[in-house]
Amino acid sequence: MSEAFSHGYAAVVGVGADLPVTVGDATAIADLLRHPARCAYSSDQVRLLTGGQARREPVLAALDWLAGRAQADPDATAVVYFSGHGLETPGHYLLSFGYDLARLGDTAISGATFTEKLRAVEARKLLVLLDCCHAGGIGEAKGVKAPFAKSPLPPSAVETLGRSSGRVIIASSRRDEVSLTGKPYSVFTAALLEALAGYGAFEQDGYARVLDTALWVGRKVPHRTNERQHPIVKVSNLEDNFALAYYAAGEKQPRKLDWTASVPTVTPGLDATQAATWQRMVANYRENLLLIEERMSEYVEFTGVPLQLIKSKRRTEARIAELEQRLGLG
Repeated sequence: MSEAFSHGYAAVVGVGADLPVTVGDATAIADLLRHPARCAYSSDQVRLLTGGQARREPVLAALDWLAGRAQADPDATAVVYFSGHGLETPGHYLLSFGYDLARLGDTAISGATFTEKLRAVEARKLLVLLDCCHAGGIGEAKGVKAPFAKSPLPPSAVETLGRSSGRVIIASSRRDEVSLTGKPYSVFTAALLEALAGYGAFEQDGYARVLDTALWVGRKVPHRTNERQHPIVKVSNLEDNFALAYYAAGEKQPRKLDWTASVPTVTPGLDATQAATWQRMVANYRENLLLIEERMSEYVEFTGVPLQLIKSKRRTEARIAELEQRLGLG
């Protein structure tokens, strides 16, 4: 029987306009969160803003709403998802619908304002997802030609994150990369949807968890883009691998998404002791991979990452892939 993930709250934004793919991405995230047979958030606990609804003031109001819900519910899990342009001028901005480059303070969301709104969300479990891209001028990039460059994570937001507990930020790509689109969703958002549907769940206990999500996205996006896009993960004082949502409304077996291959599952008939050993090894390698990604994310541009770190990441990923293949998860 389905049950609600009653303490989950989400503000989901897809700006649209010259990035129409962002509307579909944001809508898919909100739909999965609200789906009674999947993440099972209550419908009134998900705010979806797309296109003309995603102007500066409504987006800020949605973040204020999220802060209010978190304050009223000490067990709250809060999710912020923003899909649109990012801008560095050198100040940092998220470009809401209807932005005006001559009036950014009034029509876009500065890094300082975004940080202030995040600080107000006092949930002990907060995940911020930024699928932001600049215009690369290439057919499959998530954007069109525009007179600005991509914004990295606002330093103020990262600094605030470091002073808080239970905060995780996942950005879709590094500063010198574009966020690539695909069918039916952008590469980053597709991997995120899979993780929320339980594809990245290390233990099939019914919950899509934050670190499992980060690791799934962090591995799948580079693999699917031939190393052209690398998500950034920032983790702050995490006490546990907290649950973001149900993945099958409380059931233990993940449900297949309509547009993907079958759900990864452990091959039936494996020796239980051997399988348990391999699963523990995968868990350890996943933790190591997350630490490597954390160190790599300290470098603003991927081209500046030391070769040794890149080699360590690839070796760890290869070992995980080998063990998952043995388990039938590959």
